[in-house]
Amino acid sequence: MSGSPLSVVVLISGSGSNLQALIDAVQQGSLPIRIRAVIANEADAFGLERARRAAIETRILSHRDYPDRPAFDAALMDLIDGFQPDLVVLAGFMRILTPGLVAHYRGRMLNIHPSLLPKFRGLHTHERALEVGEREHGATVHFVTEELDGGPAVLQAVVPVEPDDDAARLAARVLILEHRIYPQVVLWFAQGRLLLGADGLPRLDGEALQQPLRLDNLTTELTS
Repeated sequence: MSGSPLSVVVLISGSGSNLQALIDAVQQGSLPIRIRAVIANEADAFGLERARRAAIETRILSHRDYPDRPAFDAALMDLIDGFQPDLVVLAGFMRILTPGLVAHYRGRMLNIHPSLLPKFRGLHTHERALEVGEREHGATVHFVTEELDGGPAVLQAVVPVEPDDDAARLAARVLILEHRIYPQVVLWFAQGRLLLGADGLPRLDGEALQQPLRLDNLTTELTS
């Protein structure tokens, strides 16, 4: 993608490890984006410190200061739009977004979820995967739609579930791969190779993705 780097705003609520993966890729010169701002709804989110260390602007917008979800989302949308982003990246932003906000950013908002969607939408994905005896688990990068964790999936990473796994061990292995697939999808978007089609399907290099691509944990090759 020629010209100016893609303008990005990242939303966080916690540690911001996926934010750090994006920052690292930018600093290494492998991701042509400019993170204009990191916005957190929690003042103690460690991701804010990660942003400050990288000289990225930060903002705190607490949902507790607003009477309801629509009021918070209206303020959030105004704050995001002030930075004129080409892409909004949710990186552990623990808020359910209203349909109006999601529609405003249709096709230019991405999220990462720690499961192989459509399995285990919502919270506590690792515990739930272990409880039902899943043999594989992973993470999914998807476009955001009004349906919680239900937007069109672009790329997944898979890890085998080991016999001695607990939720913490499984989560740690999944997180390593999250840090690979999120920068990859953002790169595709920044290069103009990825978009959300009018039919609701992601398109990579003009090809509609009927199923998400997969990053094979063993071969580290992208496969369909």
